[in-house]
Amino acid sequence: VGMATSIPPHNAGEVCAAAIHLIQNPGATTADLVKYMPGPDFPTGGVLVEDQAAILSAYETGRGGFRLRAKWEVEKGKHGTWSIVVTEIPYQVQKSKLIEQVAQLMEDKKLPFLGDIRDESSDVIRLVLEPKTRGVEPEVLMETVFRATALETRFPLNMNVLDATRTPRVMPLKEVLRSWLDHRHEVLVRRSEHRLGVIERRLEILDGYLIAYLNLDEVIAIIREEEHPKPRLMERFGLTDVQAEAILNMRLRSLRKLEEMEIRKEHKSLTKELKDLRTLLGTDKLRWARIAEELEDTRRKFGAGPLGDRRTELGTAPAAIDINTDAFVEREPITVILSEKGWIRAVKGAVADPNDLKFKEGDKLRLLLPCQTIDRLTLLATNGKAFTLKAADLPRGRGDGQPVRLLAELTNEDDITALFVAVEGTKYLIASNTGRGFIVPAGDLLAEKRTGKQVLNLKPKEEAALCVPADGDHVAIIGENRRLLVFPLDQVPEMARGAGVILQRYKDGELSDVKIFRLADGLTWKLGDRVRTETDLRPWLAERGTAGRMPPNGFPKTPKFGG
Repeated sequence: VGMATSIPPHNAGEVCAAAIHLIQNPGATTADLVKYMPGPDFPTGGVLVEDQAAILSAYETGRGGFRLRAKWEVEKGKHGTWSIVVTEIPYQVQKSKLIEQVAQLMEDKKLPFLGDIRDESSDVIRLVLEPKTRGVEPEVLMETVFRATALETRFPLNMNVLDATRTPRVMPLKEVLRSWLDHRHEVLVRRSEHRLGVIERRLEILDGYLIAYLNLDEVIAIIREEEHPKPRLMERFGLTDVQAEAILNMRLRSLRKLEEMEIRKEHKSLTKELKDLRTLLGTDKLRWARIAEELEDTRRKFGAGPLGDRRTELGTAPAAIDINTDAFVEREPITVILSEKGWIRAVKGAVADPNDLKFKEGDKLRLLLPCQTIDRLTLLATNGKAFTLKAADLPRGRGDGQPVRLLAELTNEDDITALFVAVEGTKYLIASNTGRGFIVPAGDLLAEKRTGKQVLNLKPKEEAALCVPADGDHVAIIGENRRLLVFPLDQVPEMARGAGVILQRYKDGELSDVKIFRLADGLTWKLGDRVRTETDLRPWLAERGTAGRMPPNGFPKTPKFGG
């Protein structure tokens, strides 16, 4: 089973300082620890602009993220000109791909304030951004670039780790540091115990050597005269097997007086170290003090100087800047192309022959929408939500475009009911498949967020089926049961949001189509290539919410008004 973990790099000196504080203050809170390690420290620098409360929350829960922006400065030129120079880019962002991204967005006219980008980097980063006009503020220019490009990224924090029992779970910062310190403590104990065993074995041998030096002549005589000197040495001087073996393996040059002095010196040093180790292993406070000393040494070694200084600047969360990019969009006619599978794109001008349009295999045209680049498009989904798309932001070119779901938060279960230009001051009739609906002003269909705006409240198994302009004085509605009903438009209430009222009742089937028209002009519908008009609608005029009756002769079997 694979489990994701994402822990950004931190400054070694800051981590050591926080760990030392936790050793000295076991009851320290995450807020206390963040004073010592205030956030990630990325090797490529940049500016951390995450809100302090969000940083604290991420460390307290073990989950979150950190906003990282490129570091930039304004460089003054001649005659009042200026440019932006980017000197550091976010961690794991490739400079070449970043430049390609910015250039593509400029070509797609999605960075209206930016005139040009140049790469003047050598062994250091230097990206020069030229504004399209001197009238724009540098902060506004960079805010548009940050929002659209990888000059601002978000590095996730997910401290999903294996604990001491090898169980995967998400740990907060304090628990991670505590686990790491416990590991350091275990390493210290094992290392000390290992060293203790090595010293004890070495002292055993040194004790044997000293006995040999005190009885050197007798030891030599036993070795020379005995056929099996080892057991004799053990019996005569009370030596262990290890000591006797070590004496027998001594070289003649080791019998010098100087060598005896070195052995006594080593014995004294090891005896002291043995005593210190036993004291350390027997005293918990001393062990933690030793760990703190080791961390302090690490901090001095790696936490200062060019390699240890913090590289990522700690900035402040940027204030919300209201950027109106619409004024910088060049007005030109375009045609929006929406496919059956929900791929959307725009082409310049009009589409002469829809049959010439290319789509992915198995896909086809759903609708063409002529509009202007400055228009805002309203997308109504079957879940009753309205989404707003800027025409200027739609992908351009000869490609297949991109899925609408990348521009609006639609689930796989949701489909597109309607896509149109919501003209300010106009009104629309929105209706569900069960025949409920209401009139909604165009302004109430505008949604500022990608998540959309709930307009039509739906019951289970109910969907938003239609949205048509409310241009007329009467409503013609027909169900799948081919029952036609006509009633005055003023019987439909105007609402900003709601479940609506019953427009037509059905015993069988659902709503098929709705049309708003002027009674004096008659009701029209398409039948093949012809347009039919019925002016005498008295048989179908009734109150809203009734069932209606069979349509006039010559009405399509679909049943749809068409056109």
